[in-house]
Amino acid sequence: MQQSKQTYTVEEAKRKLEHYCAYQERCHQEVVQKLIQMRMIPEAIDVIVVHLLQHNFLNESRFAKQFASGKFKIKHWGKNRIAFELKKKDISKINIQEALNEIEEEEYLELFNAIAEKKAESIREQNVYKKKKKFADYFLYRGWESYLVYEKANELIK
Repeated sequence: MQQSKQTYTVEEAKRKLEHYCAYQERCHQEVVQKLIQMRMIPEAIDVIVVHLLQHNFLNESRFAKQFASGKFKIKHWGKNRIAFELKKKDISKINIQEALNEIEEEEYLELFNAIAEKKAESIREQNVYKKKKKFADYFLYRGWESYLVYEKANELIK
């Protein structure tokens, strides 16, 4: 009878994870999770993670910068949400800060203003207070700084 789950040697697992990391930036947590799914023992996991780090397949700083850039440009998340999601992935404070500093302040504010104007126009609510609340909830959920959100809400919604 054939085994339902495949087992891997350390070398096979290394190759598989090199490909996994080369395909897309990964954080330590994702790599360890993948190795656990592959039913690797803790000692093997440590050996493989060290190998990936030494050969630059795994780089927390690079991952954080890539993650922050992508979530900002594609998902239009604010810095608070990006920092929160990186913290959930066990990224160090230094790397989170470094990643957030990569986002140009001017570009950050331009994007915020552009999507804020679109959002304000799209909210179909007559009551000014309810409209401001919907506007604020939308941006706060996406991690934009509250002072920016409330300032913009008061400016655009009257």
